[in-house]
Amino acid sequence: MTVNTKTVTGRRKVHYENLNELLADAERLSEGEVTLIGNWSRGKIFGHISRSLNFSIDGFPFKVNWAIRMIAKLFMKKKFLTKPLPAGFQIPEKNQPDFVPENDDTEQGLAELREAIQRFQDEPTRVKHAILGELTAEEWEQFHCRHAEMHMSFIVPANE
Repeated sequence: MTVNTKTVTGRRKVHYENLNELLADAERLSEGEVTLIGNWSRGKIFGHISRSLNFSIDGFPFKVNWAIRMIAKLFMKKKFLTKPLPAGFQIPEKNQPDFVPENDDTEQGLAELREAIQRFQDEPTRVKHAILGELTAEEWEQFHCRHAEMHMSFIVPANE
C-alpha cells in the first residue's frame, strides 16, 4: 500500500549544513534498526539522493517548461535553498527509472551516496538546475541538503 507522503506523521526533524553531515547521518541510519514511514527503503532513498547529486554534474534527463522555470527562479529559489522542501511530489511515471533506483539494498545505496558526495566535492563542473537555473557551488550544496533532509526525514531510528 502506498503512503501519501504529504500527510504522513512522525517524520524526523533533519537539517544538514553540508553534505558531510548528510553522509554521517546516512551511515548512522544504515547500521541500526529503523522505521520507514514513507514508501521507499533506505537503499532507494540513498540511491535517489545520489542520482540527484550526479544530475547536478551530468545534466538532468528531462526538460522543464520555460514558464515554470521562470516562476520557480523568481519566486521559489530562495525557499528551495533555505527552507525544508515539501513532501509528496510525485515523480512522473516516465521519469521514475531515472530518479528511483530499483535496488532496495541499504549497503549499495550507501556506497552510491558516498561515491556521489565525493564526486560532487571533487568535480567543479555544474549544470543549470532543471527548474531553478544557474546556481553557485554553495547554492547547489544547499539545494542537495534541503532535498536530502526531506527524504531522510522518513527514516526514523528505532530509539527515537
